[in-house]
Amino acid sequence: MSLADLSLDQWRSFELLTAGRIAQEAAEQVQGRVTVVETVEHLGAPLHRVRIERNAQEFALIPGGAVTLGFDLDAWQPTPEQAADYAESLDQGYGYGPDLRAHLAQVLSPRRNVTLATVLMAVENESLTEPPADMPAVLAARGLRMPSPDEWEHACGAGAGTLFRWGNDCPLDRIPYGDLTGPQNQLSSFGLRIAYDTYSAELTSDVTAVHGGDGGESVCGGYGHMLAWLPLATANRNPSMAEFVNGPDGEDLSEDFSTRPVLTL
Repeated sequence: MSLADLSLDQWRSFELLTAGRIAQEAAEQVQGRVTVVETVEHLGAPLHRVRIERNAQEFALIPGGAVTLGFDLDAWQPTPEQAADYAESLDQGYGYGPDLRAHLAQVLSPRRNVTLATVLMAVENESLTEPPADMPAVLAARGLRMPSPDEWEHACGAGAGTLFRWGNDCPLDRIPYGDLTGPQNQLSSFGLRIAYDTYSAELTSDVTAVHGGDGGESVCGGYGHMLAWLPLATANRNPSMAEFVNGPDGEDLSEDFSTRPVLTL
């Protein structure tokens, strides 16, 4: 079995010693070194977390295989507090529909089954150094590439079907910016610092999507607490922000956006 064909289910089934051997093999493939091999609990079961350092940049091992992505709106109900917060936003002229469910239908990717290869993904996102259209060539010069939207969502959620990578709830007494105590500050199950700040907006290979934040638009606009948290939702594609940054008006704002480099195994 090649490393690229390693599935999440297989990864969960391995003992930590086996996971360590696989981590070493991956590190040798990319001429890096293993810095972390540990086991965490995720979705009520153990999940191995691996970091590999290459050229002073840390990457997490993201096992793939057949995975389910997107958010199942039919199986979800907002809490009364979430619904009330969204209603307040509507009163201020914000939101894409008459209720929170209608709003989410406009911004979240649909539920779907995909098959992904195992990759190494940067633990930290990095700011763009060129306009979005030029970044694939910039990264390729370093042996890297931009992630696909499916890869980004899988790396963020790690199989969790919840609205956010940590669950369906978010603290509605604050916004996800400058807060060091909220759930967004926890590393993802794969060990990534991802979907952690509404000002952080990550681009992938799909020009119709922005992930992990909205560049602070929701905060600066005073949209309300729930709408300020939603850019961090795993399946949120932020279509209006994607249209802006990839259009002529966004050409001078490239440095305000980021991407999360991928090493292909």
